[in-house]
Amino acid sequence: MSAEMLKPDADGLARAATLLGAGELVAFPTETVYGLGADAHNDRAVARIFEAKGRPHFNPLIVHLADAAHAARYAVLDGAAERLASAFWPGALTLVLPLRPDADPDARLSPLVSAGLPTVALRVPDHPVAHGLLAAFGGPVAAPSANRSGSISPTRAAHVLQGLGERIAAVVDGGACPVGVESTILGFDPAPVLLRPGGLPTEAIEDCLGRRVAPRRAGDAITSPGQLSSHYAPDAPVVLEAATPPPGALWLGFGSGCDGAALNLSSTGDLVEAAANLFHALRELDARAEPGQRIAVAPIPDHGLGRAINDRLRRAAAPRG
Repeated sequence: MSAEMLKPDADGLARAATLLGAGELVAFPTETVYGLGADAHNDRAVARIFEAKGRPHFNPLIVHLADAAHAARYAVLDGAAERLASAFWPGALTLVLPLRPDADPDARLSPLVSAGLPTVALRVPDHPVAHGLLAAFGGPVAAPSANRSGSISPTRAAHVLQGLGERIAAVVDGGACPVGVESTILGFDPAPVLLRPGGLPTEAIEDCLGRRVAPRRAGDAITSPGQLSSHYAPDAPVVLEAATPPPGALWLGFGSGCDGAALNLSSTGDLVEAAANLFHALRELDARAEPGQRIAVAPIPDHGLGRAINDRLRRAAAPRG
């Protein structure tokens, strides 16, 4: 049975909240990408996320909250983390924080959310539909991207239906996601560590903290979502740093001078526009590609949102497991 399509109005959000309360899976838009939501308190509902996505159970999930005040119920939020939450929540920032050892039993999160780790990834999304759903539901919602594990993330409701339409209860259609790449993930060891570049530029985080943020060390164990080496991938092979189109490839351009491109992420070289278009463009070219045909991507500047774009492209081009 195909997923219900719900409008982002009061009736649609009430229906989505009822489904979440019944242990069902509901996809909904955030400013970054569409999330696949389940009641974060409900073990069986959270397990269904992993089943629907084909996601490995060692890969933690992000818990979405209606506001920053709720974070203290589940995790220890102080020092640099508290400063960042105050500056960037709601927004495209996920903080990986120690689980609160003295948490109220009513605030128990499913251990599947954190993959058995002593930390939990928390975010307050900055999207009116996401906020409305979280407020209507009245509790934390575990929500990775609403796609099959390893494939291209969804930025439109139609993308969700293509990948998960028969596996979930409903999709709230809130239109295209304005940011278009997943949230930036920051951990603390105890100094801030960038676990995944994303929709909040690293430079903004460093300006807020008044210090550099350390990169995640190669070979470190998975401690947060978004750390698998092969991810966000179309079926067609992806080639990076293609200043000109390789013979026979579909060329994804960036900036001016890409007259032969099949699509252009931003003809003006705007990284915000490019991030918003990235996953939709990869999906379009993947649908056009003939068997064995490659997608070649023009060079992207590696600063601001370009870091997140390049991170996703490197994973899309990585050898498939």
